Amino acid sequence: MSLNDAMIRNAKARAKPYKLPREHGLYVIVNPNGAKLWRFAYVFEGRDKLLSFGAYPQVPLQLARERREEARKLLATGVDPSLHRQAEAARKSQEAVNTFRAIAAEWLQMKAGSMAAGTHNKAKWMLDYALPYIGDMPMAQIQPMDILRLLRVIEATGKLETMHRVKARVSEVFRYGIASGRAPSDPCRDLRGALKPKAPTQHFAALTEPKDVGPLIFAIEGYRGTPEVTAALRLSPLLFVRPGEMRHARWPEFELDGQDPSWRYFVSKTKVKHIVPLCKQAVAILRELRPLTDHGVAAAPDVPRYVFPNARTRHRPMSENAVTAALRGLGYSGDQMTAHGFRAMARTMLAELGWSPDAIERQLAHRTPGPLGDTYDRSKYLKERRKMMQDWADYLDRLKAEAARPRVRKAA
Repeated sequence: MSLNDAMIRNAKARAKPYKLPREHGLYVIVNPNGAKLWRFAYVFEGRDKLLSFGAYPQVPLQLARERREEARKLLATGVDPSLHRQAEAARKSQEAVNTFRAIAAEWLQMKAGSMAAGTHNKAKWMLDYALPYIGDMPMAQIQPMDILRLLRVIEATGKLETMHRVKARVSEVFRYGIASGRAPSDPCRDLRGALKPKAPTQHFAALTEPKDVGPLIFAIEGYRGTPEVTAALRLSPLLFVRPGEMRHARWPEFELDGQDPSWRYFVSKTKVKHIVPLCKQAVAILRELRPLTDHGVAAAPDVPRYVFPNARTRHRPMSENAVTAALRGLGYSGDQMTAHGFRAMARTMLAELGWSPDAIERQLAHRTPGPLGDTYDRSKYLKERRKMMQDWADYLDRLKAEAARPRVRKAA
């Protein structure tokens, strides 16, 4: 007998549950409370089993019939519809846990201990671009087109560098998902050639010719600003550390006495301890500055003893733009010289002066390959680097003296 809507709709509740006629295993149970529930009766491996399809009229007759046919197809292939439903529910539950948003958060948490704080914040910021588009999608369902769609939005704003960085971070999350068994592949790999290339890398502007460096050092010597900025500017060419490392330098990290004065600190970018041998010129500048800024203990025990404190509060280091602003005040534009450019200046000119590339790279605190590279370099090149740093300071003094020498005009 066939079921029809009129039969189901007009079925009245009774004192006990009862069944309406079956239609190829599909029937309705009418409960005393009036609820009408779909059931599908079938036999699997000799056992009678039931499958629920929901309630009428929320699940209409046609939909119930479609679900029955799907179940019968599974039975025809030897699959238990009930077990298949449980497996699908488990899969969907797992997919809900393994969304891109969830895996990205897990990846960020894992990287928190190995990334510098600034790098970690930038990584989170890059991934935030992707969350509105693929954040709630299961990793296994995300296709190259889904990634391309979100990258096209960034591309349309002209931020090509940001677009490629977002793609790189998204790809890292997928590789983590693959390694942890929650993503089948990295859809970013299939986007090669589909995006506009990023603009050529813009390196930090730096002067690297002796004829230009001499006047710069001479101009720096004549700079008159606050003691902190003046000292930081004068030390920049002598130490050529990263500007952020200079700003956050603390007095307990410095040893100014003895035969081998040095600055020892932890490089957040490469996660290694670093030693900067201090030349005589740098020691003199620091000794002059110390009485002016090294009174954190007197102020309060918990105040960082910054070498270059902020002009407004000693609880923070000086502004990240302080040295750059000083260079601008000396007449050097951003296309000529930057605070970071002192590193490129030293790297280029020291190589031209014949110093070992290994010693130069170690002094720049660049990570070296190999599991023992950092320890090995520190012990092998420190003596050479001490001599290099003093010779470099003396060389800059000679360039400065030459720039200060009056020019004699030739007679016509």
